[in-house]
Order: sequence, then structure tokens, then C-alpha cells
Amino acid sequence: MAIDFTNTNLVWASILVEMLARLGLKTAVICPGSRSAPLAIAFANHPTIDAIPVLDERSAAFFALGVARQQHQPVALICTSGTAGANFYPAVIEAYESRVPLLILTADRPPELRDCNAGQAIDQQKLYGSFPNWYAELAIASIEPALLVYLRQTLIHAWEHTLFPTPGVVHLNIPLREPLAPIPDPSVQAQALTFNATHFFSALPSTPSPLPSFTLPLPLAHWQASSQGIIIAGLAQPNDPEAYCEAIAVISSFLGYPVLAEGLSPVRNYANLIPNLISTYDLILRNAAWAEKLAPAIILRIGEMPTSKQLRTWLTATEPRQWVIDPSGRNLDPLHGRTIHLHCSVEQVAAQFVQDLNPAKTNPYWHLWQTAETETRQNRDRALSKTTHLFEGKAAWMLSRCLPPNTPLFISSSTPVRDVDFFWVPGNSKIQLFFNRGANGIDGSLSTALGVAHRNQSSVMLTGDLALLHDTNGFLLQQHFIGHLTIVLINNNGGGIFEMLAIAQFDLPFEEFFALPQSIDFAHLCKTYGVEHERITTWDHLADRLNPLPKSGIRVLELCTDRKADAQWRHNHLGTFAAKIND
Repeated sequence: MAIDFTNTNLVWASILVEMLARLGLKTAVICPGSRSAPLAIAFANHPTIDAIPVLDERSAAFFALGVARQQHQPVALICTSGTAGANFYPAVIEAYESRVPLLILTADRPPELRDCNAGQAIDQQKLYGSFPNWYAELAIASIEPALLVYLRQTLIHAWEHTLFPTPGVVHLNIPLREPLAPIPDPSVQAQALTFNATHFFSALPSTPSPLPSFTLPLPLAHWQASSQGIIIAGLAQPNDPEAYCEAIAVISSFLGYPVLAEGLSPVRNYANLIPNLISTYDLILRNAAWAEKLAPAIILRIGEMPTSKQLRTWLTATEPRQWVIDPSGRNLDPLHGRTIHLHCSVEQVAAQFVQDLNPAKTNPYWHLWQTAETETRQNRDRALSKTTHLFEGKAAWMLSRCLPPNTPLFISSSTPVRDVDFFWVPGNSKIQLFFNRGANGIDGSLSTALGVAHRNQSSVMLTGDLALLHDTNGFLLQQHFIGHLTIVLINNNGGGIFEMLAIAQFDLPFEEFFALPQSIDFAHLCKTYGVEHERITTWDHLADRLNPLPKSGIRVLELCTDRKADAQWRHNHLGTFAAKIND
């Protein structure tokens, strides 16, 4: 790309954009505004960057988050000055908590227009507090050679901080003076003759160098000596899910430990790799006799703590020794147990097993888990097969059985993630699971799902009605969306998650302030945005619409369910699926 020497701001902005492109940036999400005009022009004119305009800043931020989750590399997010950047905040928090790389560029007033009642000027210094990996305010745009090389090196530093040592957010605040429009400046245009782009952009790192590999002292013999150990595969969205699952399989094989796989772990979708996979642990542990008999001595947890409250309660009661395997350096033990953090990847741990240990044979403890799993899964599947009415939990079960292989699937927070944990059937589909479980909010669910699906293969979203309504501006993205997203909408007219909580049992204004029914006609809502809508009436109807999936566009498949009846179904059934125990 040729540097734009129209005026100082466009030189500055076009060098910034070209630098990011050479560092590896593929996508920029741009919100409208005047102060950010030079940045918008430079991104829009770059030939290799997918520049996407989005009206709503909150939706834009979550869309960028979704694209970054899919690409496993930073996405740029650009806005004007004032409160625009504040609307990025929920996505910034989610990106920090779930370690997703984002590069945020907020245009700003120059120093002389701050704290003097100038319009659209707020304090944007460290706007996102402690959530970014790194923050800097750039110098005022200039064509001075010393400042241009400063800009170059600052951008390298910023890019690297989005990825290493832990992926996350970098925020650059960019003050810009007038003129913001592409008004020619002859003195700046003259500088084009002396600018040597080849020299200026030479010797740039294509990607940051990863941290060197190292060998950890692991208590391998101690682990192998235990006959009552388990592996917990928690929440994870690894760059290479197959390699991730293969590493877990190696550790499980050498130790003879069963693998308890959270519904949001890729492990359930690579079940052929792990013969001792346990998917119904939440249902098994609802049986007090099984919970006592299966008490572990050692736990190796890979990734974040699973969603299951039953599992957390059991771990608190049994107090096993626990090792958490995660390279981030964060404290991932919300239960504050007897825990040691191993700050490395599961692949690094698996490599040491291959070198140092012999495979273990199965033991009675492993067989106990397998016995409980086999019958519990059969009981659950039998009950769901017989459930012909539209019970919302069955939607997750159907998705696990019907979706085409490798389908990207975004799962909204609240009830859908729990239904996936309860009902998702293990298989070899290699379905790619995506979710916003860093902060566990429903913010930006639709926009994130569209980001996951953008320029990707046909994708699916599982969501409740409130999560979708919380982000309906995401539908505005369809004008620039490339790909397909099917939204499986569970419409139970309210927050179904609250029906499962203790608050539902009290004589409070529950419906108005907790369940919060909105009584929206989604067919009319979809028509407003020009989105395809279809009401699903039977499970065969849903299966027919899920495979094959369309190639383009956005559609909503709506399942209308009874919120209170669904809660009663869970109450009546979840505690009854566990296998009968033989003393």
C-alpha cells in the first residue's frame, strides 16, 4: 500500500494501518465518527484488510471479539472520541477474562481541547482500567522522521502485547488535530518524494516470537501411583482443538485416569481419542452414594473450572489434591483448595509423559466411573428420546446429534451453556464450540456469534430470547456479514435460568424483576431487520433444518417452550438419571 501523503493525519494513519497489515492484521471493525475519520479512511483504503463498518459500538466490539476468537489473532476496533469507546467496555472485559486478542484504537481530542468544555471530549486515559495488557497514548500526528519511527516501534510493541505472554487487549488512544477530512496540504505532499517505504518497513517481525519451551518438574511418579485420580477437561477454546485433545488422551492413557469433560470442552467432540471419557458427571454426582464412592485423591484440571455446580460442590466436600494446567499465569481456582498451578500447556505436560512413563492399566476406580457413565447416559438419552414436546434442554441434545461435522457453534450464556453440559452427547463430529464465558455475561451474544461466522463455514448459535434481545443491533451487521448463521432461538418468554435458582421459590415480584418476560413477536422483529424466520414445531422439523445448513445469510429457527414446565422437567429428571449403585 502506498502511504497517503494528502496531509499529516493521513500520513500518520496510513503508516499505522500499513504497519498493522504487515504485522498480520486481517480485520478492522470501524464505528462511525468525525474524530476517527483519518483512521477510517486509511483502513477502508487498505487492499488486504477487511474493513467492516458497524453502527453500534457495543455490537462492533463483540463482533470483533467473535472474529478474533475464530482467527486466533488480533482484530482492530476503531471509534471516535467521547463515549463511543465506553461502549467497548463489556467486550474489553470479556476479552481480558477469556484471553482474546483485541487492538482498540480510540480517536481523541488533542490536549488543548480537553478539560475546556470542548464537545465530545472525555477523559480517555486508561479508559479500560486494569483490563488491557498494555495502554499508551500516541503522540500527536506528525511527519517528523523521528516521530514516524516512534510510531512504527510503538505499534510493534502494541501488537506483541495483544498476543504475548497472554492474549488480551491493547488500547491505543490517538489524539488528532484538524483537519480530519482528506484536505490536501502541499507541504506534506512534497514529503512523498523523500519517503523510502522499503527501508522504513524493513526488518519487521511477521509474528511475535513465542516464549521458549521449557521442562517443568512434574510429580509424575506421584500421579501414576494414585489409583483414584481424574482429569477434568474444563472450559477451553484452544487454537488447535485436535492437538489439545490428543495431549489429554496421552495423559489419560499413561495415568489410567478417567476424563470428566465439560460440555464446552472440545474433548466431547473428539471422543474417539479418549476411551475413558465421562460426560454425565453432573448427573452422576447428584446421587449421594456415587458422589461418596467416586471421591478422588488427585485431580489434574486442564483449563478453566467447569460450569457444573454439582462438580464444584463435590470438589469442595472431597478436598482432593489438585494441579491446574494452564499457561496463562492466572489463578484458576475459585474454590481455593489444595491447588498447585502448573503454568504450561497441556501439550508440554503430555510431551513429558511420553518420555518418562509407561502406560497405566485400567483400575477399579476407572471401571466405577465407566459403569456410572454408561448407564447414566443411557437413562438420559432414553428420557430425551421419549420427550416429544419442545423441552428447551433437548435442543442441545439435538444439536450434538444433528449438526454437520466441524460446524462452528456459539453457545450463549445462562441456560444454554448448562443444557450443553447436561445433555451434549459425546461424538467424533469435531464441532467447534465458541462461547463468552470469561465474564459469563449475555452481552453481545449475537454480535459475537456473527463474528465467529464471518468468512467462516456455515455456523450455528444456540441462545435464549433475553440474550438475543439484549443484542438485536447485531442484526445490523448483516449488510457486511459474509457467511451464514443459523440462530436456534429458545423462546420461553423470560430468563429461564432464574427458574432454576433459589430466588424462584420466594414470594417476590419474580416475573417482573427476575424472569423479565418481554412478549416479543420474533417473526415481526426478524422482518424489521430483513432476517429469515421460521417457527419450529417438532424435533424432526429442527433436525431437517440443521443438516445441511445454508451457505449464506442469517436465519432464526424459533422454538417456543414453557419456561416453568422446562424447569419442572429438570427438577423431576436430572436427579434420576444416575446409574443404580451396587454396594
